[in-house]
Amino acid sequence: MRYSKTLIPTLKEIPAEAEVISHTLMLRAGMIRKLAAGIYSLLPMGVYVTKKVEGIIREEMNRAGAQEVLLPAVQPAELWKESGRWEEYGKELLRFKDRHERDFCFGPTHEEVITDLISKEIRSYRQLPLNLYQIQTKFRDEIRPRFGVMRGREFIMKDAYSFDCDEKGVDESYNRMYDAYCRIFERCGLKFKAVEAETGVIGGSFSHEFMVLADSGEEGIVFCNSCDYAANIDRAEIRTKENGDGGENKEERKEIKKASTPGMKTVEEVSKYLKVRPQDLVKTLIFESENGIIAALVRGDHQINETKLKRFLDSNILLLAGDEAVREVTGAPSGFAGPIGLNIAIFADHGVKGMQNFITGANEIDAHNINVNIGRDFEIKGYGDIRNVKEDDKCPRCGKDANIKRGIEVGHIFKLGTKYSQMLGATYLDSKGEERFIIMGCYGIGVGRTVAAAIEQNHDENGIIWPMPIAPFQVLILPLNTNDTMVMETSEDIYTSLIDKKIDVVIDDRDERPGVKFKDADLIGIPLQIIIGLRNLKEDNIEIKTRRNGEIFKCSVDAVADKIIKLVRQDA
Repeated sequence: MRYSKTLIPTLKEIPAEAEVISHTLMLRAGMIRKLAAGIYSLLPMGVYVTKKVEGIIREEMNRAGAQEVLLPAVQPAELWKESGRWEEYGKELLRFKDRHERDFCFGPTHEEVITDLISKEIRSYRQLPLNLYQIQTKFRDEIRPRFGVMRGREFIMKDAYSFDCDEKGVDESYNRMYDAYCRIFERCGLKFKAVEAETGVIGGSFSHEFMVLADSGEEGIVFCNSCDYAANIDRAEIRTKENGDGGENKEERKEIKKASTPGMKTVEEVSKYLKVRPQDLVKTLIFESENGIIAALVRGDHQINETKLKRFLDSNILLLAGDEAVREVTGAPSGFAGPIGLNIAIFADHGVKGMQNFITGANEIDAHNINVNIGRDFEIKGYGDIRNVKEDDKCPRCGKDANIKRGIEVGHIFKLGTKYSQMLGATYLDSKGEERFIIMGCYGIGVGRTVAAAIEQNHDENGIIWPMPIAPFQVLILPLNTNDTMVMETSEDIYTSLIDKKIDVVIDDRDERPGVKFKDADLIGIPLQIIIGLRNLKEDNIEIKTRRNGEIFKCSVDAVADKIIKLVRQDA
């Protein structure tokens, strides 16, 4: 490939729209251009990297026994109504009508389509197990697309679906996909964690997210270095009272008092004003659910986790109540709610259990109650693990220190069970001729997210540092003077010899100053640079520079190809 003939529109300045480093560098390196909110065009450099990632995915999926298909992106509403997700999926589902006024959607995922296909093609247990995958464009109408391709509305996804006769079979399929995902992300040069996760609107009984560790990650993950425990923030368990959380308090119960707290709404404001610790307060949060309004209590220094609360309540709909609803239930504006006198069910985090003489809102403006006690002043309907893990929490498995990091989700695998096969009639006949529902699993990888995550983990102040397996090119040849015949002839000879040896190479044949070429070379991040100037050519001492650490190797013109092959294989 010749640089002068390739569309690589690099940018010197940081684009105003860029929010994270991968977004900035993909724009600056000429990989993407924005068309609309959350919708990006992939330019040649973006396509080259994407295809490398897709190639790794295909190799590992095929190796794991999956077969590639390509399903329609446009899906009829009837299938989604059969599964119950036409309404459940909400506004993220892009709905439209065809010329005959029939309802369709642009697929955000393909459980319905693949299950419908299998229901028509599979008849016997002899046809199972089966695993089908595709790499295809999806669309999810995110309310706030951001971070470039990391949270776009239109994106490329690898989605796979397994079909088995029984639980043992789906466990084997799930484990094969788990192992395949580990190989995929290792080959892409990523540092990642596989963590227990929520199943969300996809459904199912069990799932793992594959999280690339990065400060720019949108999700928190919790893991232990002393054992193999790892979970995302919504699944991370808290050590309960019996092994650490909460704890009994033998303090004598004191008489309840009301304190004036003018304009003090937050835990920080109230604790500072009353000269107490945040953990001496209990927050009362009001939620609306399909079963009515409830209150949830957490300690003042803890943060409630709405996903955990929703799971604890076995609720499909759970929303933090607005100011009007809070006032109607408590008689006070938000910030002054308390549990005393509420005529609704009250639930509490385990960390509240055993607390005595704590402080809560008084259900009136500018007032808080002091020396509040459970049992004497109000009752708790149930305790649960409904808060986020904190830095000082211990591992729920082994009791050692837990780590909390940010992560970028690049893959997610699910055990679906028979959720979709039951709703869409996907059955098989077992060895006794009895009809049974097929047991399913599904497995997704965000291809664009994987590319962005690789940049988040592999960059410096000068630009991208691509891992060799997913780099758009393995080698960049930099002739420093394109007007010099000897420089260009040598560069062309090396270029041709590397192509003949199946090395992925680009030659920067632009008539530009060396400084411009060096800056663009570091920005686009090709792993190996061959620098050819008149001086080192006369000395038969060609420079090979590694982008990652700046290490320079010098060798003769005749030895360049062999050295490059060695370096490529070393990092492949």
